[in-house]
Amino acid sequence: MILSRSVSVLHLCGVSSSAPSKLLSQRFKVSFALAYGSSVSFRLRSLNRSDTKWVRGFASATEAEVEKKGNDTFFADNTVSWKSLGLSDKVSIALRDSGFDRPSLTQAVCIPSILSGKDVIVAAETGSGKTHGYLAPIIDRLTNTALDSEGMNGEERPFPLKNLSLILCPNVMLCEQVVRMVNGLVGEDGNPLLRVEAVCGAQGWPDRLPDIIVSTPAALLNNIEPKRNRRLEFLRCVKYVVFDEADMLLCGSFQNQIIRLINMMRFDEKQVSRLATSNIGKPMEIDASVPQIDLENEDDAEFDDGSISEEEEEEEEEEYIDDTAHMPSVEAEAGSDTKKGWRRVRKIYSRSKQYIFIAATLPVNGKKTAGGILKHMFQDAIWVSGNFLHRNSPRLKQKWVEVTVDSQVDALIEAVKNNNNTNTERTMVFANTVEAVEAVADILEKASIQCYRYHKNHKLDERANILADFRETGGVFVCTDAAARGVDVPNVSHVIQADFASSAVDFLHRIGRTARAGQYGTVTSLYTEANRDLVEAIREAVKMGHPVETAFSRKRGFRNKVKKRAFLKAGEAEEPQAVRF
Repeated sequence: MILSRSVSVLHLCGVSSSAPSKLLSQRFKVSFALAYGSSVSFRLRSLNRSDTKWVRGFASATEAEVEKKGNDTFFADNTVSWKSLGLSDKVSIALRDSGFDRPSLTQAVCIPSILSGKDVIVAAETGSGKTHGYLAPIIDRLTNTALDSEGMNGEERPFPLKNLSLILCPNVMLCEQVVRMVNGLVGEDGNPLLRVEAVCGAQGWPDRLPDIIVSTPAALLNNIEPKRNRRLEFLRCVKYVVFDEADMLLCGSFQNQIIRLINMMRFDEKQVSRLATSNIGKPMEIDASVPQIDLENEDDAEFDDGSISEEEEEEEEEEYIDDTAHMPSVEAEAGSDTKKGWRRVRKIYSRSKQYIFIAATLPVNGKKTAGGILKHMFQDAIWVSGNFLHRNSPRLKQKWVEVTVDSQVDALIEAVKNNNNTNTERTMVFANTVEAVEAVADILEKASIQCYRYHKNHKLDERANILADFRETGGVFVCTDAAARGVDVPNVSHVIQADFASSAVDFLHRIGRTARAGQYGTVTSLYTEANRDLVEAIREAVKMGHPVETAFSRKRGFRNKVKKRAFLKAGEAEEPQAVRF
């Protein structure tokens, strides 16, 4: 049974694969119409289970061929243009005017997938152009389908119902970055194509509903849950929901918030579907200006027209939650039927929203991983996979330096000086804790190397100013993993791990700060004896061209697992501790 679809960018625009056909359970061919009647084809590869493992549609022979083409590991073929992917002239011109002359391989596949209207899961390496890959088709859809709200009485309806997009991010910095990228796409009049607002940090709910809302899950829930009218109207307007850094949002403290929001969206879709068939069982066109229920007298209303009461809403939401009972962060009542819920509810309502999940790391092995949750909840979604997802990019050079307590300071200073010859060079130095960042920065400054310090103890506005200065002037940027995920700093030529990453996921996000957008970069990793097992596992994966998914762990770093294994073998009384600055 086909559980999900995978779109491999390796097969875009004439790049063929010599992989054995036994890896594929089925092949689909989809052709997207281009201008003047031409077309570009991709192969859609389905993922199937084989001994509880997911077969990946990648071929080492194809990757070797792509690697020889240099920059073609990032950009799509010269014949592929923004317009050929299905974008309008307005959006295509805006992208070119912003400096994006050609789409990347990832963009060339995910844009038509999103324009298809199906749910899409994009898992591609850092720096592959994922953000514009989902912004461009959403902006295109919103500019073409936005309702004309001019002439509406603002006093009667302060929030005119309209199509809008919701983008959820794990932190404020990433929200503000997405807002900047949306505002960077401007029309012929020099104004942004769409109005975007961030709802996070000190920024509350907008006075007038924009075209795109970018928010953190907690901030969004805090703004819509207490006010029922706002919540119902907002949910009805949302047509496109993006989960940026989806692997982070679907795990840990974010998971309950995301499940809650998905439940709200799904329930609104069900209400729209019932309204559409309430006219003697025949479908009817849904007008966004038609209210779903009498908001003032909802508790007393009788819903003979197919609408849903508040009690039914609670029952339905409970049903959704019961279906995810295998996830530890979602509670379910004892004796509930876990087979009902998502699968059954999906059959009885028409879809009116599109869900898009974006991630640079997406483990799929196991039901509790982000990929496992998505396979369960969105079984018909299109999966778009990057060429080097969870792998080492051919544009990235890696250096490995084992250090001791006595040699780590000298090794750090040497690594920074050897790769930061000019003031305009950008080097990012990662440490695991705030204290380590301060210690590393002190060491560098004593060696006459000026540097920025970036960690959670800085206020949000301070962090924003530090990042802006680093983007503008370059230099050395000492930081925690707060700067490893999602933050886009162009032209970083060198990444140094003063403290080795505590997990392979953190490692992938750190090294993804360089060699972005088709450029080249270097990573220097300082590691101690305590990190040796993790380093050997990653180096072996890099050498063989394999993904490092086996090093993923949801609750603890891979390093701790191998340290525990070594501890049990050696019979030591205590686990070895990593050397820290």
